[in-house]
This record gives sequence, structure tokens and C-alpha cells, in this order.
Amino acid sequence: MLVKTSSSTLYGLSAITIAIEVFLGKGINFFLVGLPDNAVKESHQRIKAAFKNNNLNFPRREITINMAPADLKKEGSVFDLSIAIGILGVSNQIPTEHLSSHVMIGELSLDGSIQPCRGILSRVMQAKAEGFKGIVIPIQNFNQVAMIKGIKIVPVKHLNEVVAYFQNNRIPAITAAPQTKNKKTPLTDFSEVHAQEHAKRAMEIAAAGGHNLLLIGPPGAGKSMLAERMPSILPDLKIEEAISSTSIHSLVSKHGTMDGLMKNRPYRAPHHTISDVALVGGGTNPKPGEISMAHNGILFLDELPEFKRSTLEVLRQPLENNMVQISRSNLSVEFPASFTLIAAMNPCPCGYFTHPNKSCKCTKKGIEKYKSKISGPLLDRIDLHIQVAPVTFHEIQSKKPQEQSHVIKKRVLQARNIQGQRTKNERLASLNAKLSISQIKTYCSLNEEGSDLLKNAMQQLNLSARAYHKILKISRTIADLDGEYDIQTQHVAEAIQYRCLDRELL
Repeated sequence: MLVKTSSSTLYGLSAITIAIEVFLGKGINFFLVGLPDNAVKESHQRIKAAFKNNNLNFPRREITINMAPADLKKEGSVFDLSIAIGILGVSNQIPTEHLSSHVMIGELSLDGSIQPCRGILSRVMQAKAEGFKGIVIPIQNFNQVAMIKGIKIVPVKHLNEVVAYFQNNRIPAITAAPQTKNKKTPLTDFSEVHAQEHAKRAMEIAAAGGHNLLLIGPPGAGKSMLAERMPSILPDLKIEEAISSTSIHSLVSKHGTMDGLMKNRPYRAPHHTISDVALVGGGTNPKPGEISMAHNGILFLDELPEFKRSTLEVLRQPLENNMVQISRSNLSVEFPASFTLIAAMNPCPCGYFTHPNKSCKCTKKGIEKYKSKISGPLLDRIDLHIQVAPVTFHEIQSKKPQEQSHVIKKRVLQARNIQGQRTKNERLASLNAKLSISQIKTYCSLNEEGSDLLKNAMQQLNLSARAYHKILKISRTIADLDGEYDIQTQHVAEAIQYRCLDRELL
């Protein structure tokens, strides 16, 4: 007798359906084929113990289990439940008519309880796309997928509940109402930052258009403080963005359990000792790194020159393509990496090269060596270059109220809405930072005065073609913040100043 069930495995951010074929033959033996790893092979013992502890019969017959496609390596323990149900079906302990229409995900404990797994969003979306009637998942993972319609989701915590479902079509009761969105955590506010109006303006432009930003200033000037408050002026994740971001975080979180969909945009701030693999992703079974964890959010790199140069260079492709590709001898996977980069650095090793009151103790050679750790191509991909001056005592003590984040956020939302309306009928992303060359020609045209101003800046500052396009994009964002349909000369002038930071600093 032959029974077929289904499970799934992860391939990057996507899921691949795995067909589990269970055949009952003559003799007494157990065969598991289809390139299973050790964790899959050990399912035999887990299932056998779970059956015994729940008064289920493990057949004393030859059991052959094939996991198809047979040429794809199967990793992890999430196949336990599907294999166990297949064995129960082939031995006539449960009805088999609905087994082939369901995907089953979960690791079995020896007492029959079902453990959570990673990547549940990807697995459910794949099952839905392939037309399965239902999917059985660990109840701990239910909050992430409770909002998905078009497929019956059966959350279970024990093997007996799965047996009851296929015997009586009885879905286990969910004791607590599912949380489809995580609670919004308190955010720091820009009202806590005194002075720094120039830097705040740049942060607002970066948030409105999705532009990358570099903050340069002495220690204690407030670079990290500014960066940490960037999420407070960003819009909440849209449902599509929340699904993609949650899918990524589910791949690396412990057991894949999360409190529903993410609502706040990710903010990742890796230490400068991070390795290439931890930043970009990888491993034997490739998993996303920090740049993918920052997808749809912020990646903050403090002390930029302290990162290994090879580590920083891996950012060049994701900053350009919003995607990171990880290649191995037998596979190649892609992870999304559409993030806004905020970087911070000192102007020199001691940090006081531009300080108004403290003298720099670094040699010219030392400063050049420090700056050379950041390549020109990487700097060229950062849209806004901002000098952050130290805050004076009187500015810190000032009682003057500072603009709150929710006020800035309102302007950011208005600018983003304008961008969305402008490109609503186009395939590419709506943010100005993501505009293609053809879109720049369409939406970023300049008047004669603005064009002459940009031409002079290009010649005097010796800017690259990439810098030219970035100035146009920034000008478009500034015009959107002002509610202007056309880019004015003053918008171009402000955009240029973000690219003409004192050459000595860079």
C-alpha cells in the first residue's frame, strides 16, 4: 500500500514542496531515501517513541519512505509530522482521502508534542500558491500566518490533534486570539536632539526618498543619536512589506516564532567586527545576513572605517540592486536587501580633525590611511554626505522646544504619497532613491537655471555620472517635501550641498 503526504523545505527565502511517499511492504525494516540529512534520518526514532507514548501502533512491517524530488537535499526535522501521518495512513490508523491535499510541517517530540519551525510564512504562501486545501503547522507559529486567506491553516500542538483532525475533521481550538501584528514598541524621538537642524533636515530628506546617508563628525556630536531616531519618522510597513520582512526574520529567529507580522521597520546596527558572511548572509545552508534583516528598513553602520574593507565592499551590489545573491557549488539563492544605509564616521582616527575647540593629533598620513578604508565607489553610492558639528553647552541647556518626530513623519508620509501617486502605474518602486534612468528623465527634469547650476557643480566638484543622477533624485525628494510639481533651482542648490562636503573630510 502506498500513501502520499506533503511537507516543504526552504530554498533561500522560498519554500519547495516535498512529496513524502510511504510504502508498506513485506518483512521488517525501515528505509528513508531521497537525500535526507542526519536530522531527517533520526525522525525514525522520534516518531517511534511518539507513537508508543500515545498508544499508536508503529507497523512491524517494512516501511519505505521516499522524499521527492530525490535529487534535492532534505535538511532539518520539520518533516517528522508529515512522515508520521503518512505511516499512520498507510497502516490504516487514519483515513487517507484528505492527506494528499494537505501540507504538514513540524518536529515531533518524544511525547508527541509538535515543535515550531522557521520560515513558516514562506511555507504557507507556497502551499497556497500550489493549490493545497490546507496546511498543518505548529501552533507557536500561527500568529505569523493567521491573516493569510485562501488556505485552511490548522494550528496544532500535539500529534493527537492531527490524528483527530484527519479522523473527524476537528480543528483544535485556539485558546488565545491571534495577534496579526506585533505591538508597536516605543520609539525614541527627534525632539530629544538639540540643535543639529542641518542634520535633521538631511534625515528627513533621506526618510522621504529612501536615500542613503553618511554622517561625519567628531565623537559625541550626536551621530548615533540621530541615526537611532530615524525609524521614528518612517511610515509603518505596508502589508506586503510586513510579509517579506517577517519572512526573512522568521528564517533566523529562534524556532521561527514571532509575535505576528512586523509593524515597525527593521533597524539593524551590526558591530564593526562583523564578518562578511554575517553581514551579507551565507553558510552551508544559506541564511540571510544583516543587510537582508534590514530589508524595508534601516542598516546603521557606526564607525564606518573600522569595518573591514572587504566587508564594506560586499555592500556595493545590494545598494545598487536591492538584492543579494549567494552562490554555492550546488545552488544559488537570492535574498531581498532593499534598505536605507545610514553610516557614521569620525573625520580622522582621533576624531577631532573638524572640532572647533579641540586640536587634531593625527598625522596627514594617518588621516589618509583612515579615509582610504572606505573606497570611492562605496562613497559614491551614498546619496547624502553630512557634517555633524558638536553641540555647545548653551544649545544643550536651551529650553527651546524641538520638533517632534510625528510632525516630521507627517511631512515624510506626504512626500512618499506624492511619489507613490507619480509612479502608481509603473512596475518599479515608487521611492525616489529607486528611480531608474528612464524615470529620472521623466520625473526629474530641470529648468534652465537649475540645469546650469548642476552643470557648474559637476565641473567644479568633478562629480561622477552616478552623483549627477543622485543629485537629481535628491532634488526631486526636496521638491516633493515642498509639495512642488516641478523641481525648482533652490531644490537643486540644496541637493548639491549634500554632495559637496569639504573634500578634506573625504
